[in-house]
Amino acid sequence: MGKTTLTALVAAALVGLTVLTMAAPAEAGRGGYGRYHGGGGGRYVQNNYYRGGGGNALGAGLIGFGVGAIVGSALTPREVYVAPPPPPARTYYAPAAYGPTPWSPDWYSYCYSRYRSFNPNTGTFIGYDGYERFCR
Repeated sequence: MGKTTLTALVAAALVGLTVLTMAAPAEAGRGGYGRYHGGGGGRYVQNNYYRGGGGNALGAGLIGFGVGAIVGSALTPREVYVAPPPPPARTYYAPAAYGPTPWSPDWYSYCYSRYRSFNPNTGTFIGYDGYERFCR
């Protein structure tokens, strides 16, 4: 069992224990409509207990926020490993074509014999698709 898993289990147990101890008892059997407590505050009293205020809900919310912050900080990794970038790829550029060196006398004769539309001034010919291409 790893350290992270153990930490998560302990945190979950603490959260569960906190929820169980903070649970308010149900007041199901107390009937009646209550009475108006006429005083300076004018609060509505039911069975001699003040209703309203929401103090328990606020306290539970703050405790839940605190427990969540503790659990969240316990589960975050302390160090993050970032892999180094891969080395640059070594590319090998093969020769473009097997033929004579461009602009040499052998090249001129090769291109004249191979392409009827060869232009010796630009070293290009017109292909079947209509575009000019360099003779290689």
